[in-house]
Amino acid sequence: QVQLQESGSGLVKPSQTLSLTCTVSGGSITTIFYYWGWIRQTPGKGLEWMGAISYSGSTYYSPSLKSRTSISRDTSKNQFTLQLNSVTPEDTGVYSCRLGQSRFWGNGTLVTVSS
Repeated sequence: QVQLQESGSGLVKPSQTLSLTCTVSGGSITTIFYYWGWIRQTPGKGLEWMGAISYSGSTYYSPSLKSRTSISRDTSKNQFTLQLNSVTPEDTGVYSCRLGQSRFWGNGTLVTVSS
C-alpha cells in the first residue's frame, strides 16, 4: 500500500523558508489522477489544506497561502516538496503530506518557527 514520509528541518527562523519533502513508496506520484497534498495543523488556524501537486505536475494552492507557497516534485525520487516563504511564528505546527482525500497520510512533522 502507499506510504508517505515527511522529512525536513524542524526548526526555521522567522522570515526564512520552510522546506519539507514527502517521500512516497508503494505507489508512483505520476499515477494518473493522483494528487499529492500538504496539510498543516497550527494552534491558530487548526487543520489547513495548503496545496497539492497532480500526477501531471500541475499545482494548486490555498488562496490564503498562495503568495508564499511552492510545491514541486522529483519524479526520479518519487518525492514532492513544500516550500513556504517568509515564515512567522504563526506558521509553527505539524505539517503532513497526503494522497488526495485518501486515508494515506504521512506521520506528520513538527516545524517550529523561532529565532
